[in-house]
Amino acid sequence: MAVMNLASYIDHTLLKPEASVEDIIRLCEEAARYKFAAVCVNPIYVDLAAHHLAGTGVKTATVIGFPLGATFTAAKVLEAREVVLRKASELDMVINISAAKAGLWDIVEYDIRQVIEAADGAAVKVIIETCLLNDEEKRRACEAVLAAGAQFVKTSTGFSRGGATVEDVTLFKQVAGDKIGIKAAGGIRTRAQALELITAGATRLGTSAGVTIMNGDIPAAGTY
Repeated sequence: MAVMNLASYIDHTLLKPEASVEDIIRLCEEAARYKFAAVCVNPIYVDLAAHHLAGTGVKTATVIGFPLGATFTAAKVLEAREVVLRKASELDMVINISAAKAGLWDIVEYDIRQVIEAADGAAVKVIIETCLLNDEEKRRACEAVLAAGAQFVKTSTGFSRGGATVEDVTLFKQVAGDKIGIKAAGGIRTRAQALELITAGATRLGTSAGVTIMNGDIPAAGTY
């Protein structure tokens, strides 16, 4: 796979709570330089990222109900409305994981639908946190994402006990086919991992190691 094509899969991500203004500006500059698909930042930095990415072709992504998904749907809706006003073009939301574990799939789907409506046309990527679900729950969660009308199903937040795996991406591909995008995220540190996940069916990769991956796994100076 050509390097320029690999870059187009990457959401250049910085979601650490201690991230500084300078860190976010550097993230945006790197994303513009490498032509990544998007940057993904916490909601407080959406304005800053959108400003620095204007005219670059790189999208501004942020997170909703992150990282636990355990907030009220109404709170997720308010977050979604606010970040869209601040020019976020992609929203990565966390499902109601407790409802998924309880088999309350109507609640899971409702939660997703409400965020999609509030997103007002911005793409919604739905994080199901695969490391907390068994295979049947992963299938049902993916079906809920499809039924709700989201643009992507996403593996992980990167803040729980596991991240993206080829097995989970393959499962998503079996359930969703080409109907929606598949975003693998969490623990993607090398080019080999990235290519393996893309081969399995991932159409987007969330990683904080985008520059390292593009440089052939040689860490860049100042990598966070």
